[in-house]
Amino acid sequence: MYEKEKREIIHAALEIKENRLVSLTGGNVSIRTEAGHVLVTPSGMPYEGMKEDDIIVLTLQGERVEGTLRESVDTVALLYIYEHMPEVNAIIHSHQPYATAVGLIQDVFPVAVTTLANVTLGEVNVAPYSSPASIDMGIQTVKYIGDRRAVILKHHGVITVGPKLKDALYAAIYMEDAARTYLAAKAAGIVTEMTPEQVKNAVEVHRNYGQKQ
Repeated sequence: MYEKEKREIIHAALEIKENRLVSLTGGNVSIRTEAGHVLVTPSGMPYEGMKEDDIIVLTLQGERVEGTLRESVDTVALLYIYEHMPEVNAIIHSHQPYATAVGLIQDVFPVAVTTLANVTLGEVNVAPYSSPASIDMGIQTVKYIGDRRAVILKHHGVITVGPKLKDALYAAIYMEDAARTYLAAKAAGIVTEMTPEQVKNAVEVHRNYGQKQ
């Protein structure tokens, strides 16, 4: 069941590991299917050795449909997000260092480079601390993410979302690049932020990015 989707999840998990958004077995990747099931990575398993059969299939109520391994400990939060954000069909949770660092020094990650606007659709809010493996992660995400595709969880990490897994993946990776640039500029002097008009244009331009299928 869902073999193609499971391969896509594993690919995304390997991408966030390769881009150093997580270390060892940190973070998780999940999607919601058209049939209303949620596919999520298992808890504490190295992504490099993950197979399709390792991905857990759940109902939106958390009932197991397929899989024998324990699902990610953050699943209760993921299910809350899916329940309260019907437009979201993919979630990536990472502990990416640079974006997380931004959340330690301010309450909003402003748009200073086009890549952030491209993938998150604008500035990114910082949510108050929420414990890993708690529904509070989901509650704070829904409360603070707004109409963006990312939120920073203070003292914790980042959650990115999207209508498709590719959207959540691009948001996570390019957000980290933008955070690295932002912190480098902030260390050197005053950061020049983009205007609302420039941000809006960057979002619109990116809608036509890539090859259309």
